[in-house]
Amino acid sequence: MRVILMTGKGGVGKTSVAAATGLRCAELGYRTLVLSTDPAHSLADSFDLDLGHNPRQVRPNLWGAELDALLELEGNWGAVKRYITQVLQARGLDGVQAEELAILPGMDEIFGLVRMKRHYDEGEFDVLIIDSAPTGTALRLLSLPEVSGWYMRRFYKPLQKMSVALRPLVEPLFRPIAGFSLPDKEVMDAPYEFYEQIEALEKVLTDNMQTSVRLVTNPEKMVLKESLRAHAYLSLYNVATDLVVANRIIPEEVQDPFFQRWKENQQQYRHEIHENFRPLPVKEVPLYSEELCGLAALERLKDTLYKDEDPTQVYYKETTVRIIQDNNQYSLELYLPGIAKDNIQLSKTGDELNITIGNHRRNLVLPQALAALQPAGAKMEEDYLKIRFADSVRT
Repeated sequence: MRVILMTGKGGVGKTSVAAATGLRCAELGYRTLVLSTDPAHSLADSFDLDLGHNPRQVRPNLWGAELDALLELEGNWGAVKRYITQVLQARGLDGVQAEELAILPGMDEIFGLVRMKRHYDEGEFDVLIIDSAPTGTALRLLSLPEVSGWYMRRFYKPLQKMSVALRPLVEPLFRPIAGFSLPDKEVMDAPYEFYEQIEALEKVLTDNMQTSVRLVTNPEKMVLKESLRAHAYLSLYNVATDLVVANRIIPEEVQDPFFQRWKENQQQYRHEIHENFRPLPVKEVPLYSEELCGLAALERLKDTLYKDEDPTQVYYKETTVRIIQDNNQYSLELYLPGIAKDNIQLSKTGDELNITIGNHRRNLVLPQALAALQPAGAKMEEDYLKIRFADSVRT
């Protein structure tokens, strides 16, 4: 299955681009599902059709769906939902409030990944296009496999074993005081089962011939800055970007003096988009005179974006992580475009290299060849962070 994730700052038009990409894929004969994982769904508005949690056919070979976190929680994590609801009701919340609050922060992202994994396993579709949340939420979603693995290995697994062992002893004393029971084995097992699914999906997300992120941006300063940061952070998580879509460019034929300053600013930022994202290909899309809602409008966007192209192609093969061996010395190279070395913090714990950039952190499990070595220096060169490893005894 080909997986294409559309992301970008809120309001840049990624939903329209996702829907138009789905139209072209279906036109080429691929069984295509466009899935919205953004809590503020707009995919149904883009297609101008009613969409729900389950895929609905939009036209031949094309289906659309909008993730409903409540339904996903009930269908896949029912025991946990019932337990969280029980705890909240014991603290005085009524049934409706408890049901709503049973979806804890971050669960939308988890269920988005699980839904992706389910479609991948079922193999019903040839192409899965994800209309993801704005970049910040999308990055949390893509970092979940690695972050959840870190917590599961260090905290959850020991806690799970301890809980199962102590529950029969503590439960008689706990329930009369707290008003609810301790979590049973079914509840404790559910998060780890989810982690195993997410861990398996990580191999799909980091395969740059199978999964690509497409960044949708506008020729505006704040949008461009966020897009550049997103590209670097995606590389940090070993997720490849293969295309940038510069959307809502004022056409040359617009000569109204009101838009002259806008056109001049856009010209500058269009140049920066091409330069800063090089060597990624950039597709430019004009600002249309009508709202892009409904299949007729999306057809126009589809023709502008792809013409006779196949959107499932890999437009650029981006290598985000590579290991170089030279004369029995190793270096790990991470593609971090636009990030200054001073903004990167490195540390090593056991067989993990901890990389922090701003509020994004990756715990990279090192291959065996590097796990026994220590970082001996790092430098930024051609957008790659090059970390040299050496035997700690020699250094």
